[in-house]
Amino acid sequence: MNAIDAINNANLIVLKVGTALIAENDGHGVKEDWLNAMASDIAALQSIGKKVVVVSSGGIALGRPALGITPETRPRDIPLEVKQAASAVGQYHVFNGWHSALAKHEINTAQVLLTMSETENRRMHLNARATLLTLLKRGIVPVINENDTISTEEIRFGDNDRLAVRVAQMIGADTVVLLSTIDGLYTDNPHKNPDAKHIALVETITDEHIAMAGDAVAGLSTGGMKSKISAAIAAVRAGISLIITDGQAEHVLRDISQNNATLFAAKGSGDSARKKWIGAHMSPKGSVTVDAGALSALQSGKSLLPVGINVVSGKFKRGDAVEIKAPDGKVLGLGLSAYDAENAALIIGKRSKEIANILGYAGRIELIHRNDMALEI
Repeated sequence: MNAIDAINNANLIVLKVGTALIAENDGHGVKEDWLNAMASDIAALQSIGKKVVVVSSGGIALGRPALGITPETRPRDIPLEVKQAASAVGQYHVFNGWHSALAKHEINTAQVLLTMSETENRRMHLNARATLLTLLKRGIVPVINENDTISTEEIRFGDNDRLAVRVAQMIGADTVVLLSTIDGLYTDNPHKNPDAKHIALVETITDEHIAMAGDAVAGLSTGGMKSKISAAIAAVRAGISLIITDGQAEHVLRDISQNNATLFAAKGSGDSARKKWIGAHMSPKGSVTVDAGALSALQSGKSLLPVGINVVSGKFKRGDAVEIKAPDGKVLGLGLSAYDAENAALIIGKRSKEIANILGYAGRIELIHRNDMALEI
């Protein structure tokens, strides 16, 4: 197993691009040649049926000139309110760069700004995920960044390495690729120790690997190898493979190999890890009882539609966990409801096309999506 295998086997890839790759060193504009080459690589992946989400840094860096911030100033030395103002200026340039590059391949793009709350609040999480999956289904590449202008010091991701993994967990991605200014993990700092050895594959992350990581260097970057190791730990626990590679050269995705990347191999699938998390950490607020047809559909791995539900019990909100019961009352497992209890009760036994007339708005087709269930059947 190596980085090439992880990309070849992935259906959905989250690509994180660091600030130093996309922004000119002085903050005056994006690196157009690099972006055009990356857009070509993304188009090639789309042409063979893969979906790609971009998590792109660069907003603060590209807004620095307008705020009078020098390139030498470390991000951690910039007051939060100044970072937020710089982001408000620079975020346009980030998205416009991606939009222009991908448009050359007739690929549409969508700008998505997230904060921590969208990934931890279950109802907001469901909305954000539905938006991203809808875009991907239509071949549109989401370009995501942290919403710096409204984040606060206490809830910031701090860097986009962890944001990329959060997004991957949210949408059920297979692989995260962190494009950096170094080609992966080494046994020591290769800039200081010429005998440091490159590590192509990490099957289990140990304290020794964590100790190998260093801090971010001065300049535009907010991350560092420590940040990337932290992201890798979160990714593999969720069943997602993570790759760190040097993104400075053009066509890095096309030319990636085990010699210029480190792969942190996933433990199990993302789907199984997510379902274990639901089953272990969510407390049910109510229940739904399905009919025989819905039970058969669940057994074949399908989502739970309102038409297949006979009874709704309890007081739950959208995004809460509910027990899923068989016709005989046996608990089959847990699922996250796309509707609150009141609206769920109104649409049970109804077909999807009837939901809008009953509720007055076009809601989700599924009451519980198959990716939001932890079943024992």
